[in-house]
Amino acid sequence: MGDASAEKRPLTGQVAVVTGSTQGIGGGIAVKLAEAGARVLVHGRDSQRAGGEKIVQAIEAAGSQASLVTGDLRDESHCRSIVRNALSRFGRVDVLVNNAGVVHRGTIEDTSTDLWDEIFDVNLRAPFLLCQEAVRHMKERQSGCIVNIGSVNAYCGLKRLLPYSSSKGAMMTFTKNLANYLTQYRIRVNQINPGWVLTEGENHLVSVLEGKGENWLEAAAKTRPFGRLLLPEDIAKAVLFFATNELISGSILDYEQLPFGAPADLPI
Repeated sequence: MGDASAEKRPLTGQVAVVTGSTQGIGGGIAVKLAEAGARVLVHGRDSQRAGGEKIVQAIEAAGSQASLVTGDLRDESHCRSIVRNALSRFGRVDVLVNNAGVVHRGTIEDTSTDLWDEIFDVNLRAPFLLCQEAVRHMKERQSGCIVNIGSVNAYCGLKRLLPYSSSKGAMMTFTKNLANYLTQYRIRVNQINPGWVLTEGENHLVSVLEGKGENWLEAAAKTRPFGRLLLPEDIAKAVLFFATNELISGSILDYEQLPFGAPADLPI
């Protein structure tokens, strides 16, 4: 019975930090890791506190513990405080998931330096700072797992996603280099590049902000390799795989990759 329990909750006793986990993909990841037994530090922007509290409730309903921290990932001191908060609250950090990101639109002609800096500060500098803090703790224990959430847009990307695609391409090199260095401490680093994921935010962006209307999903699903958009649950399962597999590091998992590594412009 003990073995069966360990198999169902393989992260029992471990602690996970998941950025951008007050909703969407990150929220799904946080709950999935909690279902596997981990205690979870949930993180999001100050404006997302209500959503974060719901995720904490879902984690507690899954029989685990959670703590909520909010703040701006563009702030270096805040980034460093996230891991320290987890150590203070739970005493350890075993899994770090760098999920938070901004996906503002921009081409070479209309991207401002402020927009470029914001995207790179959140999508790349924040993971660097979080990893730096986590590694200080993980290397003492000679164990740890880091999962970076990228995007299939890293390979080329939609024409209107120049700064976002660039940040995710840089993250792949960051992941590979970090994994190569951290093998000496038995810390694993992997990356997941999701395709198009259906979240609350994505639905609002496409249906309202981009004016595609309420029926956009039906048309969008026809463009997907498997006839549907990915769900946060799909990405969460991949994160759990990396968190529980002790023999994989430096891998990039392209989830729903399209031909030639470049998502096509959407016919909607």
